[in-house]
Amino acid sequence: MTGYSDRINHAFAFAAKHHDQQVRKGTRLPYLTHPANVAIILTRYGCSEDAVVAGVLHDVVEDCVRDGMTRDMLEERIGRKFGASVLASVLAVTQRKTDDDGIELSSDDRKADYLDRLALADTDALWVCAADKVHNANSILSDLRRTAFPETVWGRFSAGREGTVRWYRRVVVRLRELGFTAPIVDELEAAAAGLEQA
Repeated sequence: MTGYSDRINHAFAFAAKHHDQQVRKGTRLPYLTHPANVAIILTRYGCSEDAVVAGVLHDVVEDCVRDGMTRDMLEERIGRKFGASVLASVLAVTQRKTDDDGIELSSDDRKADYLDRLALADTDALWVCAADKVHNANSILSDLRRTAFPETVWGRFSAGREGTVRWYRRVVVRLRELGFTAPIVDELEAAAAGLEQA
């Protein structure tokens, strides 16, 4: 099982620098709590160090292109510091804003593109995908259980309640279609069912 390593620590420092000032949607929690939880989930399942590092970094390219930094520069830096396989996993679970021809993708198209590209992802990336969604879905579920006003939680998401639940269901179906049947997929399905009933 993966435990502490200098490389994982370096990944957290890198993510902290790039997610600086960002908070979780609709909360005051530092954004870094999300990749930290993804890393914990991956460690709980005994995933490789590369998968854990990719889990820590999985949102950097998607969310942190700013301050004179381009997407290409971020990708190059991640590849150089953490290796090509970590970069490949990060990119496999990064929603793209434009397609291969540079055409801007709508929110629905970004999700469809993400699911399509999972077919090209390696096993580490599928683990990161599942752990990311497990944490997100369970965070929503926890917030729903803590509030008397569920509409304030669902209001954080442009897709609303139905679209958000459907998204997690689609990820479960896609992972299974790809032959990824690790127990984490059952955990994600249980979280999606919890959201459906919440």
